[in-house]
Amino acid sequence: MTTTPRYNQFDQPIGRPVENWKPATLPPYTAMTGTHCRVEPIDPARHTNDLFEGNRVAATGERFTYLPYDAFEDVETYQTWLDNMRGPDPMLHAIIDLATDKAVGIAAFLRPDTTHGTIEVGHINYTPALSHTIAGTEAMYLMMKRAFDELGYRRYEWKCDDQNAPSRTAATRYGFVYEGTFRQHMVYKGRNRDSAWFSILDQEWPLVRAAFETWLNPENFDANGKQVKSLQTLRTELAEHQG
Repeated sequence: MTTTPRYNQFDQPIGRPVENWKPATLPPYTAMTGTHCRVEPIDPARHTNDLFEGNRVAATGERFTYLPYDAFEDVETYQTWLDNMRGPDPMLHAIIDLATDKAVGIAAFLRPDTTHGTIEVGHINYTPALSHTIAGTEAMYLMMKRAFDELGYRRYEWKCDDQNAPSRTAATRYGFVYEGTFRQHMVYKGRNRDSAWFSILDQEWPLVRAAFETWLNPENFDANGKQVKSLQTLRTELAEHQG
């Protein structure tokens, strides 16, 4: 995005105006429903068993390496943790596979700043049943759509351990823009974490949204369920068409 430089009465450069800005809204405790999944506020009584058993499939616990907690040893401990993650910050959601009506993953809205219009997605943990599926991608689209279209946020953030290559790849695939790395940002599990920061801005969202919606169209998948065009390809094509 390029903008014409602006200056104040002291001949100092200043940012572009944000016209008719209204503070964003906190996420509601309601479900977001797509074609393949439903993303709903966590309900430990309903979701714990599905999620615990789903994570046990990956018995070695590698899916927790870059999370601030390890795999939970028993269902009671996991349920207690889920109960403490019900919001408003973080507001954890369960991702429900509509084909089975089972919870197969989690993701949370974090650090909502309604005054400045920023919000983050995090605590993402997909079980093997959700990883590399259409529903997994749709879940991220539904949460973005809520943040931008329903709640009026200007900035949607994704942060991860700089060493977490799968998370960095996912962020780029979904349309986030890499902004830089915060060195020595955290200490967790007895080790340093440099954090990679990514974001999508409100002016970028229409293109990202159009790519998601085109990708999710059944016509973008062959008889074996394999994508015809990737999200990255669709964003490039849409940008060239708009340009």
